[in-house]
Amino acid sequence: MRLFSFKSLIYFTFLLSLCVIALGAYTRLTEAGLGCPDWPGCYGFISVPQSTEQQLVAQQIFPTAPLEVEKAWNEMVHRYFAGSLGILILLINVLSWRRKYAPKLLPALLLVTVILQALLGMWTVTMALMPIVVMGHLLGGFTTASLLFLLVLRVRQQERKSTAIFSSMLHSPRSSSRYLKVFALSALFVVVGQIALGGWTASNYAAVACTQLPVCEGDWQGNFDPTAFEPIQPVHDSYQYGVLNYHQRVSIHVAHRIGAMVTTAILILLIGFLLRTAGLRRYGFILTAALIVQVSLGITNIVASLPLLVAVGHNVMGVVLLLSIVATNYRIYCGQQTLQGSHLFAREGRNHG
Repeated sequence: MRLFSFKSLIYFTFLLSLCVIALGAYTRLTEAGLGCPDWPGCYGFISVPQSTEQQLVAQQIFPTAPLEVEKAWNEMVHRYFAGSLGILILLINVLSWRRKYAPKLLPALLLVTVILQALLGMWTVTMALMPIVVMGHLLGGFTTASLLFLLVLRVRQQERKSTAIFSSMLHSPRSSSRYLKVFALSALFVVVGQIALGGWTASNYAAVACTQLPVCEGDWQGNFDPTAFEPIQPVHDSYQYGVLNYHQRVSIHVAHRIGAMVTTAILILLIGFLLRTAGLRRYGFILTAALIVQVSLGITNIVASLPLLVAVGHNVMGVVLLLSIVATNYRIYCGQQTLQGSHLFAREGRNHG
């Protein structure tokens, strides 16, 4: 008897991807990104060195990287979960090609993405937390979760080809759906851009560069430094704790705040459209809840100087907000496709009649 169906495997893998994102944020925020100075093992071992003998060997191999057991375990647990995720995505690919009607493109994209993620994970360690690599690793994790979520939606759509679902699809807007689709897609790109800016803020240790609200203390406008956004920074032995000066970090932080304001404004407009559109109101409510929580967590991070659990929650809610936008776009697209299919079906019926 099969323990998991294909659908259950996809659902479980999607949930695991969210766990990997949360663990990645926790690892980064506890400064455990270099908890193991090598990859994929830890100080030359498959696990964290435990015995006194193993720890002496680790000290000899990496004399400049003293072993901190707690940080090493944080990093290795993240690697174990990420490795398991990669194996499950490979399994999804194998099973999808063995099933006639299973999606093929999304699993293939997932496999390519997770391979790139593994490379970025390795480079994160070997390049000593270079910000552009850390940001790319974060975006790769969010991309993996988004593709898995799309696969979940695709499988559910295939299962729900029934009269009830078909009827609900017909409540999608007819006259304004084209404009709504463009606006929703634009909102998706804005959210992705803000996530990237958040990753740049975190990887350059700029999250607590400003401690006042609503504006940053000091003359941040006069000291704004565009060089803070150069993707390739000067070579350093390690980028842990950041290598940029104070004004550069303030520039990054302020840009992230401004981006958050722009993103919030665009999402509020999108929510307004969704709440006025039959069949899409629940997406408006979901986006509203996710946006309120995310903004609240962002403000708390500033006021309380980046509490660990709040900062991890801010990362997790970032992916929740992204997935909400992905679901909204998918719903709008599927609604249009279903409407087109229903019109063709009706015309063919009249012709045969």
